[in-house]
Amino acid sequence: MATKPFQHLLHDKKHVIHAPEETSKVKVENCIGFVKVPVGIAGPLLVDGPNATNEQVYATLATTEATLVASCARGCKAFNACGGLQFDILGEGMSRAPVFKFPTPRHAIKFAKKVPELQSQFTTVAESTSRHLRLQKMVPHIVGSSVHLIISYYCGDASGQNMVTIATQKACQMLVSSQWGSEYGIVGFQLDGNMSSDKKPSWGNVKMTRGIEVMAWGTLTNSACEKILGTSSYNLYSTLLTGKEGGIRNGQFGCNANTSNIIAAIFIATGQDAACVAEGCWSHLVPEYDFDTKDLKISLYLPSLPVGVVGGGTAYETQNECLQIMKCLGPGMKGRFAGLIASFALALDVSTCSAVANHTFSQSHQRLARTSQQRTPKSNL
Repeated sequence: MATKPFQHLLHDKKHVIHAPEETSKVKVENCIGFVKVPVGIAGPLLVDGPNATNEQVYATLATTEATLVASCARGCKAFNACGGLQFDILGEGMSRAPVFKFPTPRHAIKFAKKVPELQSQFTTVAESTSRHLRLQKMVPHIVGSSVHLIISYYCGDASGQNMVTIATQKACQMLVSSQWGSEYGIVGFQLDGNMSSDKKPSWGNVKMTRGIEVMAWGTLTNSACEKILGTSSYNLYSTLLTGKEGGIRNGQFGCNANTSNIIAAIFIATGQDAACVAEGCWSHLVPEYDFDTKDLKISLYLPSLPVGVVGGGTAYETQNECLQIMKCLGPGMKGRFAGLIASFALALDVSTCSAVANHTFSQSHQRLARTSQQRTPKSNL
């Protein structure tokens, strides 16, 4: 057998290399083994939402960042003391955006106007590729002599990126080779022209959901803030507003403290497509302070969170077990999964901003993240 060109790179590598029987079923080219990422448990967090009725839940966080799990757990503790968090699913859809090319803008305009009439046949062909797939809508955008067609699909319990790719390819080929192809002067197509913003942040994915649209919210009392978070509810509110103002001046994309920390950690732990953190990174943290009660109502909105509980990396043993720990494995659990991600992200943001408010942010990292620390730090799980 010929030596693989990268074989010399593996000499004396003891940790990343695994036996062939361990890697034979992995759907990754040139797979040599696995990278072990530490996994921590955050929680419990009391939540109420679809498939999670007043339930104490836990999150599996795969991360190399110290303080993340402890801080998230502290945020959970604060919300638990005030009745927990609620979440709801506001929308769902996975997009693909093929481009049809025409001789002139006049041809493109004519085709765009006829899209509603073509949708039925397009839907029939697309949905024939999967029993789980449902086409939701098709929105044409004319760009010069081309039409970018943003198509949104419902994908069942899967995240659906591959599902919509296969469906769209087949339906586009049908359209080009049918009588409509010659009638409207289609000279070619490409599967995506970047208007789906696959694995990229965009305002398009804020306005039109790519994944799950989800919102989590709860209330913090002043006493819980002082006792658990080490700051008053008003001081936390003021810190959040100051951060929002700074983000506006800096042109920040979205408004949050560090929700991507939770999204990335749960994505890696549960076999999600980690690159889709790019779509999920936009979130809107909204604090509302009651000057009479000193309660702080706070919500977190995520318009596009691409997640799935079947398919892809969710089938691997470790990732499958992490989904089991979160009780998100099985039919109908995709919405619950998205809701838990939003809820734990909100818990982390509250704790992080509290550390900034009471000047312990640097201290926490110095105490928990320094490699010279000999003992394993305790978290307040």
